[in-house]
Amino acid sequence: MWCLLHSQDYLIVLVVAISVSIPSYCTNVSIIGNTRPPVVNVGAIFASNSTIGRVAKTAIELAVEDVNNNQALLNGTKLVLTRVDSQCNVFVGTGEALELMKKDVVAIIGPQYSDLAHVVSHIANGLQIPLLSFAATDPTLTSYEYPYFNRMTYSDVSQMEAIADFVDSFGWKEVVAVYIDDDHGRNGISALGDALANVGAKISNKAAMIPGAGPSQIGNVLTNLASMDTRVFVVHMYSDAGLNLFSEVKDIGMLSTGYVWIATDWLSSILDSGLLEEGSMNSLQGLISLRPHTPNSRQQRVFAQRWKNLQTDNMVNASLNAFGLYAYDSILMIAHSLNSYFNQGGNISFAELSSLSSGSGGKSELAELKVFEGGAQLQKIILQTNFNGIAGPVLLDKNGNLMSSAFEFINIARKDFRSISFWSKRTGLSVTPPENTTAISNIESHRTLTVSDIIWPGQRKTVPRGWVRGSQLVIVVPRKTGFKEFVTTVKGSNAVKGYCIDVFVAAVKFLPYTVRYTFRPYGTGISTPNYNDLVEQVALQKYDAVVGDVLIVKNRSKIVEFTQPYIETGLVVVVRAKEIESNAWAFLRPFSAGMWCTTGVFFLIMGAVVWIVEHRINPEFRGPPQRQVSNVLWFSFSTMFFAHKQNTKSTLGRAMLLIWLFVILIITQSYTASLTSILTAQRLSTTITGIDSLVSSNLPIGYQTGSYVQKYLSETFNIAQYRLVPFDSPERYARALSLGPNAGGVAAVVDELPYIQLFLSKQCGFIIVGEEFSKSGWGFAFQKDSPLATDMSTAILTLTENGELQRIHDKWLKNNTCDTNSSQGNSSTFGLNSFWGLFLVIGIVCCIALLIYFCRILLVSWIYMGDSNLSSARSLISRSGRMLKSFASFIRERKDGEREYRETTREENGHVST
Repeated sequence: MWCLLHSQDYLIVLVVAISVSIPSYCTNVSIIGNTRPPVVNVGAIFASNSTIGRVAKTAIELAVEDVNNNQALLNGTKLVLTRVDSQCNVFVGTGEALELMKKDVVAIIGPQYSDLAHVVSHIANGLQIPLLSFAATDPTLTSYEYPYFNRMTYSDVSQMEAIADFVDSFGWKEVVAVYIDDDHGRNGISALGDALANVGAKISNKAAMIPGAGPSQIGNVLTNLASMDTRVFVVHMYSDAGLNLFSEVKDIGMLSTGYVWIATDWLSSILDSGLLEEGSMNSLQGLISLRPHTPNSRQQRVFAQRWKNLQTDNMVNASLNAFGLYAYDSILMIAHSLNSYFNQGGNISFAELSSLSSGSGGKSELAELKVFEGGAQLQKIILQTNFNGIAGPVLLDKNGNLMSSAFEFINIARKDFRSISFWSKRTGLSVTPPENTTAISNIESHRTLTVSDIIWPGQRKTVPRGWVRGSQLVIVVPRKTGFKEFVTTVKGSNAVKGYCIDVFVAAVKFLPYTVRYTFRPYGTGISTPNYNDLVEQVALQKYDAVVGDVLIVKNRSKIVEFTQPYIETGLVVVVRAKEIESNAWAFLRPFSAGMWCTTGVFFLIMGAVVWIVEHRINPEFRGPPQRQVSNVLWFSFSTMFFAHKQNTKSTLGRAMLLIWLFVILIITQSYTASLTSILTAQRLSTTITGIDSLVSSNLPIGYQTGSYVQKYLSETFNIAQYRLVPFDSPERYARALSLGPNAGGVAAVVDELPYIQLFLSKQCGFIIVGEEFSKSGWGFAFQKDSPLATDMSTAILTLTENGELQRIHDKWLKNNTCDTNSSQGNSSTFGLNSFWGLFLVIGIVCCIALLIYFCRILLVSWIYMGDSNLSSARSLISRSGRMLKSFASFIRERKDGEREYRETTREENGHVST
């Protein structure tokens, strides 16, 4: 029987909750000494007719038996268990809880359900009785509101994070949440939404099932879900309601190929308990369910065998599940905490609630409730207690939540289910249990699963896409008045054609599924519509997508989902140009006059320096003066063509020649390139050379109507609006540029490169100046998070790889009437400022070479001429004149004549001395 948790029953117990929230105590209370009491009363609240309640009842009884049999645990103190049945009803459960609290219990195991836990926690706050719930997973049950509530199981926050990682691992971006419409369902789905947002996914639709919904009500909800595009469903319910749901799911046909159904822990709990009726498994084929994972310890194996023995003896009618382990550990937590409480001198004492006395002087029934005076101390000890339970390490955080939580994903196939993956906050998704994972792998490995063995609905192993397009796509297309090669409307109809349309149609053919679509032109046809308006129409879900020459920019990407760019683009500046008139002296234009003069001077300098360092040792640089002058000139200027015939013999000469030839190579190559450009290129008709000079001027600027260029120029470059002039066709571009700013036109046009390339191919006499800036691309825009955007991106990449995208480009945009080679920039004359670095280097090299040469000559002449001390000034002056004359002669002599020169010099010196 399905458990009814009526949230409206909360109103009945609000008075009780408020009346005990701030109690006042009598001063005279009964106290059981400071010694350990022989017995301690402990309560338990669960629904015995539920799947979890049946297992928990037996587990709690076994745990109390084990604690009482272990004399060392409580040193002789026995636990006395008092059980109450909430019957899956908040009202009944609240009444039973009040009766239980009259029996001087020091702690309560439960409540089992989150709805009841909210109410009972208010009462526990007033009576200071710790609650240890083994199954209430509602994440809103926090210590901030309920300081005496302790969660001995996991929170739905962890469960939903696991599901979100699982969804993300398959690349699904949207899910539909189906849940029970109570606090447990609503708060769990809220946690799912947060977890999905962290991985870039979302809940596209929510379907709330009212408690006790019949087949017809369930069928109506499912019929509505079947018409949606999303095919990934997360079901967060109770076991009986969930089984009823999937019975209808199978009948409607939503358990077929393409669907994904993920159930939270409710399904695994009933599968583990073995309480599933025969035939119900047929409606669960292909489902994925989340199952609490507990480490396989020796304690757990012993307890599991003990449970099986009880089943064999027909003492229990359900198999053990994780919630049974949590219930068992809850009793152990109370036992360990009470032992520490008694060791710290705590005793069991209760105070009466005087505030609940009746007006006639008697006592109301609620006055029988008592406050556990040691409750605050015991609660503090519970938060500090840790031990190894049969479900694994038991330790609560400061908020009273179990710190370790791990899950296992199971797949139901045929008549059985099997594990496919594990998850924990520490390891993420993994194919190995978390306790066997010693280190966190990289993020990608966390999100990679071995999925070949998963059986999806429809008995398929192919991973479902999680999304289908059931309805026809309504695609908005701009109704342009210019540049119709990109997109245009066929005259007299709503049919569309163009480059962008052909790319979209070709990409759709590569989708792995069929997509039906229809194009809807947007705009009056008189002027091109604003593209921001087009994108906003898609963001407002008035259209499914926009196809056209839509630029991908930041603000648009925030509200829609763009595909991979199918054409690269950027902004460029276009100005009017005129042909350069050629003349007989055109060959002098590559260099300025200063450059020509400097180059000629350095030719002569280089020839002279080489002659100085070479003429003593190189016969080719010797001879009569006329011959030497002609050799120097020929050598200097022939190096321009690398045709010099004189060979250099000295190291200095060769080093200088090598550097000079490098300089000549750069100069000649620059001259050749510049001359070629001058003879073939165009010249600017304005002073605009790029975006910087355009911005700094005060001239009018043209742009295409409806594009983002106006906003970009005004916001990025602070260009005044009065300078920006809109045009809607390439013909108007040409007319405005030809008129110029002084005759009512514009100085330049700023637009995207594809438009300008098409414009220049048909309109001659215009050129692009400066560099391309603000690079981006065109893409197709879909509604935010639409899976179609990703699939279309893949299709566009396929078009690029197989060459189809280039063929479409050539079909529409390769129509050159003008010579596009002359449309890029203008030629310029090289001045001295372009090469002064080279001339500086060669000048320094010449100076260094001359310095080395003369230093060496001075040293040699000093050695060979000798040094004599002259006694008189006259003889000194006479000798200095002869030495200077001899030095000049030494420089002129060939190196082979140095010996003769040395002997002659010595004879002259001896004569003078005499």
